[in-house]
Parts: sequence; structure tokens; C-alpha cells
Amino acid sequence: MPVIVKICGLKTPETLDTALDAGADMVGFVFFAPSPRHVDISDAAALVERARHRAEIAVLTVDADDTALDAIATGLRPDWLQLHGHETPERVAGIRRRFGLRVMKALPVESRADLAAVADYAGIADRLLFDARPPRDATRPGGLGTPFDWHILEQLDPGIAFMLSGGLNAENVAAALRITHAPGVDVSSGVERAPGEKDPGKIRAFVHAARAAAAAMDATSGVMSKA
Repeated sequence: MPVIVKICGLKTPETLDTALDAGADMVGFVFFAPSPRHVDISDAAALVERARHRAEIAVLTVDADDTALDAIATGLRPDWLQLHGHETPERVAGIRRRFGLRVMKALPVESRADLAAVADYAGIADRLLFDARPPRDATRPGGLGTPFDWHILEQLDPGIAFMLSGGLNAENVAAALRITHAPGVDVSSGVERAPGEKDPGKIRAFVHAARAAAAAMDATSGVMSKA
């Protein structure tokens, strides 16, 4: 099965080039001051142009107001707005309508009960991102390097495109894909040497591991279909 690979929280031309050269389908830039991966629009502009036409571009915001989103949408012209806060379905619909961009809504997952929110956003967002629910005292909603129980998503058909995030790395992405059959994976802290500092070797290893896992699943599916 084809798997979309997204490398998020990129901040430098060198690590961005590594992600692009490794074959990432999507690259993400974070606009949230408490995050160690935060970039401002002036710095991000050059990175976005460097990536344009080589990978899809996602910008991550957390409960941003229209003024901030307008500056991002106008200044960067991204392919995706990734909403990682408490945006309601009504807010997501309003953002999508106002800015005319595809919207990916992150949903925190800790138990099967959290999947009830899927129905609220299906048909409104263009894609969902399932991420680990952060601890109550967390200062940011994602990028914490903690996975959730992927079996919660086993045999899930949300009726909308989705991606998997939360604690992924080159060592566990194959298992995550086997369990969830997610059509996309999103990594940030799992390809870092320190918070906010991407490791080129880990980026290459993650993309390779995700691609290899997808190919192995395709091969297994092919063998089973012939049996």
C-alpha cells in the first residue's frame, strides 16, 4: 500500500534537504511559540520555497486566530493547514472556507472513546491525524515522543483520509503500520537528536523504514491474494 511519509518540525535548510532527498511526501513547519520546533514566517518562507513542488507543505498551528492564519496562508501559500489545538468542527469548517486550503485536524487518542470525535470531523476536515493524548501538564499538544496503543485504530475505517503520529521512529514504524494500516505516518521527535534538532541519519532511516514496511505489507497481501 502507498504510505504518505511526513517529516514535521523542520527548521533548517540542511535537514529539509535531507527529508526531501530521502523521499518524504510531506514536510511540516511549526508555528507555535512554546514548541522547540517553532519557526517564524520570515524564516519559514525560504524553507517553504525550497520545498515547493518537491513535497506537500503543511503548517502546524495551535488554536491560531484568523490574523495569524491569514499571515501564514498569504505569506507561505502552504498546501495544508494542520490544526493541532482544540479547534471545533465549526472552527475547522470556517478555516477551510475562509482560507481555501486543505485542512488536517489532529485528534488526541488515549482510548477507543476518543474515536467518537472522528464522526464530528469527517466530511469537514480533509484529513485526520491521530496523535497521542498529551499529559494534563503538557505545555504543547504534540511532538512529545510518546506513542499511544495503536490497537485502538485496528480495523478502523474513519471514512476520511488519516495519518498516524505520536512516538514514531525508525524502529517502531513498521509495527505501527502493520497494526493500523495507516495510509500515512507523521514523525517529528522520533527523528531528532535533541528537542527541535533534527538528525539527518534518523530522517533517512525513518523514511526507509516506512517505505520498506509498506512494501513488505504489499508483498504479503499479494501472496495471500494468490493463495
